[in-house]
Amino acid sequence: MAAVHFHEKILTVHHWTDNQFSFTATRNPGFRFLNGQFTMIGIEVEGKPIMRAYSMVSTSYDEHLEFLSIKVPHGPLTSRLQHIKPGDELIVNSKAVGTLILQNLIPGKRLYLMSTGTGLAPFMSVIRDPETYEHFEEVILVHGCREVKELAYHQFIGEELPRNEFFGEMVAKQLKYYPTVTREPFHHQGRVTSLFESGEISREFGFPAPDIQADRVMICGNPDMNVDCRKILKGWGWSEGNMGEPGHFVVERAFVDK
Repeated sequence: MAAVHFHEKILTVHHWTDNQFSFTATRNPGFRFLNGQFTMIGIEVEGKPIMRAYSMVSTSYDEHLEFLSIKVPHGPLTSRLQHIKPGDELIVNSKAVGTLILQNLIPGKRLYLMSTGTGLAPFMSVIRDPETYEHFEEVILVHGCREVKELAYHQFIGEELPRNEFFGEMVAKQLKYYPTVTREPFHHQGRVTSLFESGEISREFGFPAPDIQADRVMICGNPDMNVDCRKILKGWGWSEGNMGEPGHFVVERAFVDK
């Protein structure tokens, strides 16, 4: 069966840095997804759609769609997508997929969301899902970038989200935010994988070192971080979950880089 595509309209565009931007678009009522999933989106070029995988920043209950993207100068899609403006058309595949969903994890006490760069995108929907806080006592969002200005949604996560009228109380009590950078001074510095493996992130919040009985991990970021984090967890004896069998951690492999 041929894929069904929805034709949406761009609503807003926000450029975080010279190489990172986010945008919102209309959402067809027929487009359904689980928080943490991704779909294929794109634009039409010379009569043909150019599509890439993007995780939804927006939640399953939002009336609009939101995405976070990098800018690749010669990328087939992002070299064009970075110039979109309100009113332009966005093509959205009707099918959403992905491993970063709660159902793919064995129940636990704490949930670590490990991200770098635009890999933060799926976790923006996960941390705004009340079900996340019903499944886990603590949720630790880790976001690593090179520079402070690349920490997209930094103010929203730290200041606005805890004031949400519907689930702000859960966020304020259960969500721990750990932004870190590698190329300039900041209160948290270092690579996500090193900080996690050493237990530095856990100690920051007064938690025990990562433990297979209590902790679960979702991973989404650049390929090196994905590989390194998976290697660490596998080395500890943790199992990787998927749609067929829940595990101690899950990795999203459809990270957009074009």
